[in-house]
Amino acid sequence: MKEAILANKRIQKKILEVAELAQYLWQRGWAERNAGNISVNLTELVDSDVKDMNRYPVFELANAYPHLAEGYFFVTGTGKRMRDLARNAMKNACIIKMNSTGNQYHIISKNKRNLYDFRTTSELPTHLAIHNALVMTNSPNRAVVHTHPNELVALTQIKEFQDEKKLNKLLWGMHPESMVFVPNGMALVPYILPGTTKIANATLERIVDHDIVMWEKHGTFAVGETVFDAFDMIDIMSKSARIYFMVRQAGFEPEGLTDAQLDELKEAFHKK
Repeated sequence: MKEAILANKRIQKKILEVAELAQYLWQRGWAERNAGNISVNLTELVDSDVKDMNRYPVFELANAYPHLAEGYFFVTGTGKRMRDLARNAMKNACIIKMNSTGNQYHIISKNKRNLYDFRTTSELPTHLAIHNALVMTNSPNRAVVHTHPNELVALTQIKEFQDEKKLNKLLWGMHPESMVFVPNGMALVPYILPGTTKIANATLERIVDHDIVMWEKHGTFAVGETVFDAFDMIDIMSKSARIYFMVRQAGFEPEGLTDAQLDELKEAFHKK
């Protein structure tokens, strides 16, 4: 029953983690109004499967996600604010169960009176596409976070940094930790209408070999074993961008780490 799932202490812990992260995102100014969305794969934590799905409405998906069949996911809602999610996670998010072929889902955590009123995030296709790829590749990552880090979004408003190589060179060069913890850099997806299958597919293509995808002029998608792992990588890269703007505001051109210094970091922390 859904009540058993909601009472599951491990699932409760994941929901509390999302609520805590939502507060961070709001405090950082990365979650204006209803900006941003989060999802967590709960499938491995479910110990009391919901069998009778006829009582829950069916929501069709444009694509099928076969590796997510019968899976459970915590997903934030559309039009919901991160500051409200921090106060009451289950009022502003839901748990969904995928069907046996991965092309439909049921919202199982709402009462009958509001089953049809609640809708999952408009970026659900991107979240599901990423989760499908993570499961397919046996990745340990179970969390996906989308948010709008101010300085990173600002960088992609600058023509020079709409080039992925130049963008990463800048971010790595501003602070050593960015190379240490995000050695693959950020993938950059040119602007595409949000909430579409097209942007979901573009994100999926790039997140295979990156932990962060930057949507030009919009925001970031990141994956991690927990929501905090995903947040940490965005946070590190955002700090590098912030350092860049601080130096520029002081009237100087940032020097950045040299190629030799970046190579030294790679050698020290990422030996194969």
